[in-house]
Amino acid sequence: MTVAYPRKFLNSLSARDIMKSVVSDREIHLVTLNRYRYNEQRSCKDLTDLIEKLDGRPPELIQDLSRHVSDEARHAMWLTDLLVDLGASIGTPPGASYIDEFERLIDQDSYENLEDSAIASLAAINITEKRGCELFSAHIHALKQAPQTDENIQIRETIERILPEETAHVRWGTRWLAQIARKSPEHKLKIEQAKQKYVAIEQAAYESGMDITLGAELRRVGKLLDIANTLPVWERPQYLLERLPATLFSPDLQRTRITAAQRAWERDPQAFTEKFIPMFLKGLNRGK
Repeated sequence: MTVAYPRKFLNSLSARDIMKSVVSDREIHLVTLNRYRYNEQRSCKDLTDLIEKLDGRPPELIQDLSRHVSDEARHAMWLTDLLVDLGASIGTPPGASYIDEFERLIDQDSYENLEDSAIASLAAINITEKRGCELFSAHIHALKQAPQTDENIQIRETIERILPEETAHVRWGTRWLAQIARKSPEHKLKIEQAKQKYVAIEQAAYESGMDITLGAELRRVGKLLDIANTLPVWERPQYLLERLPATLFSPDLQRTRITAAQRAWERDPQAFTEKFIPMFLKGLNRGK
């Protein structure tokens, strides 16, 4: 089977590039940790919804998913405790939500049966867990290169507790997908198609939370077309029509831009003029 991995941000910035900048700015660092907390907490709800949808079948998968919920709840607890200890916010993180955008891009009602729905869910879980492992690993690396303050050490030790379990989640999802693929050539094809689809969806959701520069709307449309191209030809027009308006005219994107500009101005008016504005305009020269 094809092995699916997350791609770089805008095909240029690696997770290590991003985390090096994140760790150097305490405000952004704490917001990033809160996003981790929010995502771990939210995944408990999404996994529970999947368990209820499967309605006890197959029992082995339900058992594994229940353990998965327990792991994610524990991660959310560790991150919540960490943020409270650091005096940071544990409210809903500002800016666009990775999970909300991921769910917006999913065509949840298009599956013909329960097995197809399970395949889609497992493929989605697998690629999002891979992204989490990539970011956690890069975060740990950046913290090891940063000044070894008590705070940075505490943050690193918390993420180091989480990463092995997230890695185990990736292996678990890969095993389940491989097990289903071995059932028949038809199942193998379904797995490959699901992987392609959810890699495209995950990349679009990942970039939507960070790309706020000029031209981001058109790049989002490009990502939407990438997702549509993984669907059967007859499903593409409806998928695009349903999601194109919110992709082109995203209130979350505009709010994030305004908030980022306000914070940049308040922190350093000179840097706002010399760095933020050129960075924002640079988006015009980026590809999709």
